[in-house]
Amino acid sequence: MISGRLLPRSGPRQARTAIVSVFVLGALLAGCTGGSTESEKPEPTPTATAKPTPAVAPDPPRAGRCYDLTYAEGLAPTVDASSVPCATSHTSQTFRVAELESVLDGHLVAVDSERARAQAAQACPQALPAYLGASPATLRLSMIRAVWFGPTVAESDAGHNWYRCDAVVLAGKEKLQPTKQSLRGVLATQAGRSRYGLCSTGKPGSSSFSRVVCSAKHSWRAIGTRTVKSTKSDAWPGERAARAGESSCKSSARARAEDKLKFSWGYEWPTKEQWEQGIQHGTCWIPD
Repeated sequence: MISGRLLPRSGPRQARTAIVSVFVLGALLAGCTGGSTESEKPEPTPTATAKPTPAVAPDPPRAGRCYDLTYAEGLAPTVDASSVPCATSHTSQTFRVAELESVLDGHLVAVDSERARAQAAQACPQALPAYLGASPATLRLSMIRAVWFGPTVAESDAGHNWYRCDAVVLAGKEKLQPTKQSLRGVLATQAGRSRYGLCSTGKPGSSSFSRVVCSAKHSWRAIGTRTVKSTKSDAWPGERAARAGESSCKSSARARAEDKLKFSWGYEWPTKEQWEQGIQHGTCWIPD
């Protein structure tokens, strides 16, 4: 039996950096000339001043478009990368675009405010399971995650007031997995769950343990999660409660094993810090 603790997860969106708008004020310099009584000097010919053409912000994002983003771009609060054909290699796909609620108590709220960011941070992860054709429990057994973006400074100044949700696949630590297919409904199929599942390079709790997508080389696979329950909604239930899923994990592993008397399994449970950060489930592992 191998029991391990849940290693810290670096989710694609744990923190957001506020957008800083920089306004550049330009001054018009005017020259003043004195009058002249000399009639032979001609009057200056007035010249027309061209009016600057206002910058046009790009169109709002659309659901279904694909992008080839880096891991760092996936963490950014805004992104201005151009879309690519979804049949070509890409790392993210937009699955939802919605309008921000920008008025609070009769006052306009900035698109980079804490309230605006909180809307996307809640709405995008909630909408992801339905897009993938999965339950929240099935989603936890995959390496697919939601990331979200707001308008850039130029787009905000042009009146854009939206948030954009993208689905990405984590290849491993700080790396996104390229794909050439749409992720819509992908977890509704056994092939999709197998390809994009949560796997690891070693035994849970060992030095060789590292989470990877199951399409990569691996030796263990996650087969289930167990919710860590608390009698008080916001209180850490203690390590004993966190480890309560070990017995059911062992039963699940035995049911899958060829030899019911000799088999390996592993169970991770969250620490108090991780539980308070929102990781409120344990993960059951078997060799694969």
